[in-house]
Amino acid sequence: MAEEARWYVVHTYSGYENKVASTLAKTVENRNMQDLIPEILVPTEKVTEVKDNKTREVERKIFPGYVLIKMVLTNDSWYVVRNIRGCTGFVGPDNTKPLPLSDEEVQKLGVEKKNVEVSYQVGDSVNIVDGPFDGFVGTVEEIDTEKNRVRVTINMFGRETPVELELDQAETMDD
Repeated sequence: MAEEARWYVVHTYSGYENKVASTLAKTVENRNMQDLIPEILVPTEKVTEVKDNKTREVERKIFPGYVLIKMVLTNDSWYVVRNIRGCTGFVGPDNTKPLPLSDEEVQKLGVEKKNVEVSYQVGDSVNIVDGPFDGFVGTVEEIDTEKNRVRVTINMFGRETPVELELDQAETMDD
């Protein structure tokens, strides 16, 4: 396939997000279009809810009324998505040619996790190469690859200060 799959946002009737996603997934499977529409997502988050002095975990939709679809835009894929029951159309300036989400928007939404290989471990000395602490040297205290974060302790104003950075904002020191 010459074209790469991009993320698009589809507007649905309120409360129909899961129905649209499951119907679309079945249609993609039945028509053997997995190469054109590889991923369908209804973004949700787990929220702790307190009701009548009882706490329980509830899954809540982050964007009610919207479904995210990763697809290669062709006439066939566009037609299939547009004609799913409950789908009102693509989000964008007009319904003739939908606009994909930019890479920056995809990253901010946390839809796609990019894997960052880190060459340092807890206890290593690292250079901070980006952000407000650029140029500082610190010691790695904690690495959280799930959240793309690293906690580094730096010496600022004669005190040890922990700072949270993204994984690619720190790199190992060259000896």
